[in-house]
Amino acid sequence: MNWVSVTVEVGAQDAEGFSDALLEEGAISVDIHDPNAGTDREQPIFNEPGEACERLWEIARVTALFEPGIDPAEIVANASRGAGMDHVPDHVTGRVEEEDWVRLTQAQFSPIRISERLWITPSWHEAHEGAINLILDPGLAFGTGSHPTTRLCLEWLDRNLRGGESVLDYGCGSGILAIAALKLGAGWATGVDIDPQAIVASRYNAEHNRVVMDLHTTQESVEGKFDIVIANILTNPLKMLAPLLASLAGGRIVLSGILERQAGDVHAIYSEWFEMDEPVLSEGWACLAGKIRA
Repeated sequence: MNWVSVTVEVGAQDAEGFSDALLEEGAISVDIHDPNAGTDREQPIFNEPGEACERLWEIARVTALFEPGIDPAEIVANASRGAGMDHVPDHVTGRVEEEDWVRLTQAQFSPIRISERLWITPSWHEAHEGAINLILDPGLAFGTGSHPTTRLCLEWLDRNLRGGESVLDYGCGSGILAIAALKLGAGWATGVDIDPQAIVASRYNAEHNRVVMDLHTTQESVEGKFDIVIANILTNPLKMLAPLLASLAGGRIVLSGILERQAGDVHAIYSEWFEMDEPVLSEGWACLAGKIRA
């Protein structure tokens, strides 16, 4: 079946209401995105916790997908009234051909080489013979290995794990770092995340990689000391969590999710407890590591 797409540009104040109205008119799906995405006029709409969020883009491009046989002009007019808009915006229609969406999605995710011996391999690809393969599919939580912050942490683990260490992955997301640590020889690993869905994703991924790890939400207490504490989150949470992470570290700490321009601030804060190394940089992101002070 071919589908009909209807695209309209509306002001930020109307975007969500208009999208809801399109769903009421029978839209199968609705997407809101920045018409300036990929240009120097692209406008971010989120920020780190503790910082003010930007509002939705001043102009939002709304695209809805419908089954064939609709009257796009009538639908846009009805949705405009339903959203309480004072005018009916222009619209553009198109045709979306039926595709094997599963196959197309899988084609976007190829194996990722982290090092000579460490690869991230989606389940639909053959494992690399003679390498350590992290079997990981895109899913419920952040962390497929494609982002520089994740790769920086994986590279650190690959270079520094010697075997038998205890590892705490704070903000575990998909569980990729804790799983990698275990497959690289860590003695045991614990994953912690604020999002219950991350715990579900981490447990699923651990099972598919045939490793066992402890998993907790941030509402549960984590006790003891860990040889390595690794946290790939964001700068503001890393700043706020510094005393907690320091109290859990019995040896080394690894921090990522830090913009290059923010590395100095994080380095200064954690220097109270750790002898910090110089940051390792990749594509505008920084990874910081250090050893606990004697």
